Amino acid sequence: MRTRRVETRAESTTLSDEAIQELCAALRGDVITAGDQAFDEARRVWNGLIDKRPALIARCAEAADVIAAVNFARGYGVPLSVRGGGHNVAGKALCDEGLVIDLSDMRGVHVDPATRVVRAEGGALLGDIDRRTQMFGLAVPLGVVSQTGVAGLCLHGGMGWLTRKHGLTLDNLIGVDIVTADGRLRRASATENPDLFWAVRGGGGNFGVVTSFEFRAHPIGPRVWFLAAMYPMPEATRILRFLEEFMREAPEELAVLGSLWTTPNDEPIPPEHRREPVIVLLGCYSGPFEKGEEAIRPLRELGEPVADLSGPMPFADVQTALDADYPDGRLYYWKSVYLPQFGEEIIDVLVEHAQKRPSPLTSIDIWFLAGAAMRVRPDQTAYARRDVPYAIGIESNWTDPAQSEDNVAWVRRLFDALRPFSRGTYLNFPGFMEDADKLLQGAYGANYKRLQAIKARYDPDNLFKGALNIPPKA
Repeated sequence: MRTRRVETRAESTTLSDEAIQELCAALRGDVITAGDQAFDEARRVWNGLIDKRPALIARCAEAADVIAAVNFARGYGVPLSVRGGGHNVAGKALCDEGLVIDLSDMRGVHVDPATRVVRAEGGALLGDIDRRTQMFGLAVPLGVVSQTGVAGLCLHGGMGWLTRKHGLTLDNLIGVDIVTADGRLRRASATENPDLFWAVRGGGGNFGVVTSFEFRAHPIGPRVWFLAAMYPMPEATRILRFLEEFMREAPEELAVLGSLWTTPNDEPIPPEHRREPVIVLLGCYSGPFEKGEEAIRPLRELGEPVADLSGPMPFADVQTALDADYPDGRLYYWKSVYLPQFGEEIIDVLVEHAQKRPSPLTSIDIWFLAGAAMRVRPDQTAYARRDVPYAIGIESNWTDPAQSEDNVAWVRRLFDALRPFSRGTYLNFPGFMEDADKLLQGAYGANYKRLQAIKARYDPDNLFKGALNIPPKA
């Protein structure tokens, strides 16, 4: 009988062809190995910087497949990772020389318009939910790029255009079906396994594989007012000062993102302003439609814009408006910080580093949070950073692999410059998960010990340790 050796830095596991056939027989979905024609495509993820070679990819078709894959990994001592949308910037969907539990075929979404409850399978993308909820004039608070996986977004937070009014994605989670390390499919909600439900709302994939999510949806749209006003970069300091003050009193229905960026070399940007460094004000007003134009007007009148693409738009289109800026296969390296304050010193740091971006595709994004997400107690969910109204996304995006070192170094310099002012990190933008222990301690604060205790209950042998791992501790 032929054997195959699965090796990691820490251990070596030998798998026979018989063992692999055992997994194949247990799954309704497919098992893909390195010798298969589909392997290279199956291991490709959104971030072109990620190049990992798993030994096996279990493309699951249903929860029973996930149970079988988890049991296989535990039984044979095979390292594993879990792929939902494959959109995480650190590439945590994949592992080298291990088993990938791939949920990308599990994208079903069901909407109950009467109860406003949305059920989505673990491989669903944001666009899968948006398209179906908008048929009923509803929306779940999600992110801003439609190809993002719901699972990865939700389990560590979920910020987007509805956060100020309706909270983070995880704040709208009603319950999950999750396969834990012992191979059991459990329900976790406020009344069933409530400790597990608390943990998955911010604790990431440390506690099992979520096969389905239930969300609370809200009446939104179908049309909203979208803000997209671009001003010259020399105006950035003045505009950020104004924005910080303006957002203190802005209605919670108005979400705004300030982005230090460079205009693309194509329409609808006027030819004379293409490839020009700018500050872009992006936003969405999701309140009464007739009030939207007035709500965003002050942000469209801050001077002579390079371009103003603002106007009414179907909410479903707002949710795809940024997709073209984050295509599959581009090279990405992102980090983030939360800030309790946003003053002159921070603005100066951001503007200075914006002028030194090594790629025109790169941006510095300033999220103005507050609102509903900050009204949740820090101990109510594992996600603890409820006291920080500002989040900075440091997003380096580029196409030439020869420029990778420069782009990564630039992100790290800005991250280090902001570190003295910061209060934790948004774990969906973790770089390459350098200093993972510090990232976790900064993100969870006092919730960390409780997470370790719950980890010890549901995953005492640390089967789910592939990314941003919380080690079990009684």
